[in-house]
Amino acid sequence: MRLGILGYGNLGRGVEAAVNQNPDMELCTVFTRRNPESLKINSKTAKVLSVSEIENWKDKLDVLILCGGSATDLPEQTPKYAKIFNVVDSFDTHARIPEHFNNVDKSAKEGGKVGIISVGWDPGLFSLNRMYANAILPEGNDYTFWGRGVSQGHSDAIRRIEGVKDAKQYTIPVEVALEAVKNCENPTLSTREKHTRECFVVLEDGADAKKIEAEIVNMPNYFADYDTTVHFISDEELKKNHSGIPHGGFVFRCGKTGLNKENNHIIEYNLKLDSNPEFTSSVLIAYARAAYKMANEGQTGCKTVFDVAPAYLSPKSGEELRKTML
Repeated sequence: MRLGILGYGNLGRGVEAAVNQNPDMELCTVFTRRNPESLKINSKTAKVLSVSEIENWKDKLDVLILCGGSATDLPEQTPKYAKIFNVVDSFDTHARIPEHFNNVDKSAKEGGKVGIISVGWDPGLFSLNRMYANAILPEGNDYTFWGRGVSQGHSDAIRRIEGVKDAKQYTIPVEVALEAVKNCENPTLSTREKHTRECFVVLEDGADAKKIEAEIVNMPNYFADYDTTVHFISDEELKKNHSGIPHGGFVFRCGKTGLNKENNHIIEYNLKLDSNPEFTSSVLIAYARAAYKMANEGQTGCKTVFDVAPAYLSPKSGEELRKTML
């Protein structure tokens, strides 16, 4: 399977590392908006090329993995390149997924390609667990908590603000809310009651801190619905205390069964990740394999994790899966 990467930030580097753990895959190219000669990658065989050359690889790649940000990159890139390649992205702006799906679906069908969007752990693996749990326990409530950890998408959104040199954003569950769910109290929780957001921001020289803080806390789809704290710190402090990218979270379904709904059940799925981008990259790789298999079957259009059969993710045959994992 021949893979290409567009974008070589934390996620792109994670994809490169994940390819090394999957012998059925080969990284052929890394496309970048930077000067290709300035970009040093770990792969000894993959080429580093300008994004301006990407269309020359139309028939040379089985899947292109898009590693840009959800704020501005993926809404443009995924529909554009889904006409040319089978693509996989990690678009994570939940409120805009239906719109993004429609845009990618139109392009992928025009090009006769498969595009799998919103791949990762949330959206992605958490989405699957929410769906499975709802199907199993139709009488109940869903709860999702993220963190404490660094959100790549939210950090990227802050870095896009004029005057911001660098930033990290932590998503933090509200402990009282988390305990109420674990105790099967079935609380009604607003967005603000479930999480807080904490931002550590390095400013460019001369930037207006008050203006930037206001832009952060009022940013729709990212911070406006949360209690958000903004700390302005030095570049040195950010590198010393906030260089890692840990994350994780929980998905719960609290449901009832029985003629009188007398029995309580909790389905819980949780992740604890040392490296958010490396884990997300590993999920992307599995869904790249699925895109490749689905395209070879003649499928086209946009897909989400709901549309991908689990067996497509594995390098094992159906016989091997039934023998070793069922």
